[in-house]
Amino acid sequence: MMHYRAVLKVVGILFVLFSITLLVPLLIAYFSNDGLFLVFLLSFVTLLVAGFVIWLPVRRNRDQLRARDGFLTVAAFWISLALAGSLPLYMSPELHIGFTDSFFESMSGLTTTGATVLTNIDDLPLSLKYYRQQLQWLGGMGIIVLAVAVMPMLGIGGMELYRAEMPGLHKNTKLTPRIKETAQALWYIYLGLTVICALAYWVAGMSVFDAITHSYSTIAIGGFSTHEDSFAQFDSVKIMYVGVIFMILAGMNFALHFRAWHKRDIRAYFNDNELKVYLCILLVTGVLVCAVLAMGDQFENTGDSIHHGIFQVVSMATTSGFTTTDFSAWPLFVPALMLVASIIGGCTGSTAGGLKVVRVMLLYKQGRRELLQLIHPNALLLIRLNNIPMEDRVVHSVWGFFALYAVSFVVLALVMLATGVDLVTAYSTVTACLNNLGPALGEAAANYSTLASSSKWVLAFTMLLGRLELLTILILLSPSYWRDWIDSCHPNQELQAAAGQRSRRCTAALQPWFSIF
Repeated sequence: MMHYRAVLKVVGILFVLFSITLLVPLLIAYFSNDGLFLVFLLSFVTLLVAGFVIWLPVRRNRDQLRARDGFLTVAAFWISLALAGSLPLYMSPELHIGFTDSFFESMSGLTTTGATVLTNIDDLPLSLKYYRQQLQWLGGMGIIVLAVAVMPMLGIGGMELYRAEMPGLHKNTKLTPRIKETAQALWYIYLGLTVICALAYWVAGMSVFDAITHSYSTIAIGGFSTHEDSFAQFDSVKIMYVGVIFMILAGMNFALHFRAWHKRDIRAYFNDNELKVYLCILLVTGVLVCAVLAMGDQFENTGDSIHHGIFQVVSMATTSGFTTTDFSAWPLFVPALMLVASIIGGCTGSTAGGLKVVRVMLLYKQGRRELLQLIHPNALLLIRLNNIPMEDRVVHSVWGFFALYAVSFVVLALVMLATGVDLVTAYSTVTACLNNLGPALGEAAANYSTLASSSKWVLAFTMLLGRLELLTILILLSPSYWRDWIDSCHPNQELQAAAGQRSRRCTAALQPWFSIF
């Protein structure tokens, strides 16, 4: 049976939690007198009241969340949160944008995609600039994981929320014995990196406000900036390389950061094969891009080609989406290569998007094994990761995920073409949004403001699909998911028992997916 009361209870509490985060831009609006104090005050009150209205009728519920409930809770909350996050944008008299653009911008921020429909960002009120950056920071590690960390009084199964929310292969791997402590550990690392990044930006030459806000989007691997020209605004090589360092760190598995910090031993980094491949991808892509730029006439000297090439490669490959120049004007090979790198993305357990490096590694190893199996049909060939043999179900699940990714990409690209955009725009925007990257080519090279409303809704859905790594959303689109729920609500006990058996069989069949994605 679907525990909808438990789902409503979580959504209500998370609404209240999100409303509290609006107090910071509210205070900035008050002290800067930028005219948005009432906008943020009304948004805060609306979300706070809505959260209490949802929570109050089910506050005494003690049902435990199961896996199917966790998927519904996470999907419902992210959609509701995007709607809630759009309130200040929609009501802001400075923007003059409609509901579609407000929702798109909110979804882009929370999913750390970084695609924007706004122009003249430098002229925006201070509180609104901060608010956009804060959206990305909250979405980076996941506000649901934050809720699990700081609100153990929820009285529900936090593991199901954690498993449905966190990206990567190791959703069932807990850094500490308790899930609450695991979520806290992740947020301590996340907050610590944010503080250090902000200090580094400030020392490199950013203002205090820019340092704080850009540290938000850097560690979240978001891509939003408080300036129209992104990092080009600062015209500083030091700032560029500070960004490069922290984008690389944010694209690494946060579990490695935790182990290195907890055990005071950096050997955890050197023993991880995924990290080695991740750094090799950045190195090889960086060398190729810098070589192409140096041989061309894009910049006045080789030094500028190297600086901009390295920054743009790291930004794209980690799915951050910051820019220092209009890379769409570079030789076509370069942006195409960087878009391919963004499909791979960062490491599992990071704030980066994409397929994740470890999945690409397993896909390669499985392909190689198939070739060797043809040569040695009787050989027992094992796939190892960090010298640990991987079960076949893990490899099969990765292939299943890749198949879903490929089909989703093709279908979404065709839908985008049906909305009237050209081929380059369709494929680049779907790539950018499905991998939570942001920058695209074609009509969206500058920003997404010129796209039709239908295109923006398709891409908003694509962002959510990429942020929750396909399965959380696709499971909800499965008719069997809702059929079992409807059957379980039937008053006939025999039908309830039959529905329960189907539900258990369904859960058993999906268990390998739960343990991987």
